[in-house]
Amino acid sequence: MRRGLRFVPLALLLAALVELAVFVAVGRAAGFGIAVLAVFAASLLGMALLRREGMRAWHGFQTAARSGQPPGTQVTDGLVGLLGALLLATPGLLSGALGLVLLVPPVRRLARAGARRTAERRVSSMVAGDLFGPRRVRVHRGTPQQPPPAAAAEPTVVDGGQPIEGEIVEPRQG
Repeated sequence: MRRGLRFVPLALLLAALVELAVFVAVGRAAGFGIAVLAVFAASLLGMALLRREGMRAWHGFQTAARSGQPPGTQVTDGLVGLLGALLLATPGLLSGALGLVLLVPPVRRLARAGARRTAERRVSSMVAGDLFGPRRVRVHRGTPQQPPPAAAAEPTVVDGGQPIEGEIVEPRQG
């Protein structure tokens, strides 16, 4: 984790340079005033959406907690919405466009699914179950195959001590 953090300053500098290049290109094409107005309008919209998305995420979390359901879906949806609003509020045309795209429902669902997969890989299966609820497991009977090294895990043992091969199947969400 720490090895990746050493590239953060370089990534921020690169992002600032790209934002500046996009601003200059839009300023030349549409005019400096239009470019400044677009950045200002996007930032104002982002600030307004930050509050709305934050309240929406908090209410979704509270509703899930009160009903006894796992809050993971509401939390990841809220985080994606907050990230989109934060990117929109950040001064810059490229970050604003990316933030706006993250707020579009189909893209938001894709980003939420990606955030969920990332969270499930980084936390224990018990915590993932508490966050996202139980998962169904489909069992294939037959000769177990060696998993790839990155996905190596202890095999499930059933009566008789024979390992079984399985895969996690996510329930469909409507």
